[in-house]
Amino acid sequence: MHFDLVELIKAIGYIGVFLIVFAESGLFFGFFLPGDSLLFTAGFLASQGFFSFPVLALLCVVAAILGDSVGYAFGKRVGKALFNRPDSRFFKRDHLLRAHGFYEKHGGKTLIIARFMPLVRTFAPIVAGTAEMTYRKFLAFNIIGGLLWGLGITTLGYVLGNTVPNIDKYIIPVLAIIIFISILPPVLHVIHRRHADRKS
Repeated sequence: MHFDLVELIKAIGYIGVFLIVFAESGLFFGFFLPGDSLLFTAGFLASQGFFSFPVLALLCVVAAILGDSVGYAFGKRVGKALFNRPDSRFFKRDHLLRAHGFYEKHGGKTLIIARFMPLVRTFAPIVAGTAEMTYRKFLAFNIIGGLLWGLGITTLGYVLGNTVPNIDKYIIPVLAIIIFISILPPVLHVIHRRHADRKS
């Protein structure tokens, strides 16, 4: 599978990576797109000379911040109507409710935490807009989260690609670990919520 992702990233180049990160960050139909694995693999490819790392990192951070900003604007305009929208191929109401639950618990910090959580990452800025968080406050959390995620995961791939001999032989297990870590928080949250529901 990692070869497919590597070849995909090579085929789409800078613009494709930018668009995927942008869509996955704040467009509700982008929740199924690769996020962490895309950034890590793109960083790895930069270590192999396929991308310029500074250009790639800048594009990923900007795409992440802009994507969330669009998600916020969308949430502010039509977000409340989404809670009554039926499920479709490109929209799952449960993902929105999950992001809303995180927002209710963590407030603006959700925008940082959610960066590292698939599904919640896409819907968190929409929820922030729906909840009418002030844009100044939103932008501060958005920039911090965009830097930590867009730069952090990409840098991880770049550094490992430069320091670990034959890292390309271990990309599959590394990506598996990244995916496991990224889905662990929402899984633990669901388990905790069900445990709390049983007690109440």
